[in-house]
Amino acid sequence: MKIKFKDINIGAVQARAVIEIAPDIFINEITILKKGNDIIVELPQKSFKGKGGNIYHLNIITFSNEDKENLWKLEIKNAYMEWRKKNPKILVYEKKS
Repeated sequence: MKIKFKDINIGAVQARAVIEIAPDIFINEITILKKGNDIIVELPQKSFKGKGGNIYHLNIITFSNEDKENLWKLEIKNAYMEWRKKNPKILVYEKKS
């Protein structure tokens, strides 16, 4: 699985991933979040408003079972951790006068 990460650093979002699932076929907007000390992989969803005004969320990627989903997310998380070791965050602080 080929994964490219883009550093984001806005709030809890650490990075976004683009994954090549087949030659020249990519999935965008896989989000890497940091909540507390835990890294979470969030898959893309489609949101829409129903006739009654309720908002519904539809998963873009569907798995045959929860174990396959968790394994796939774990692969992405491990790849992110390796990428982060090679590309550490650079924090810039501005001194206020």
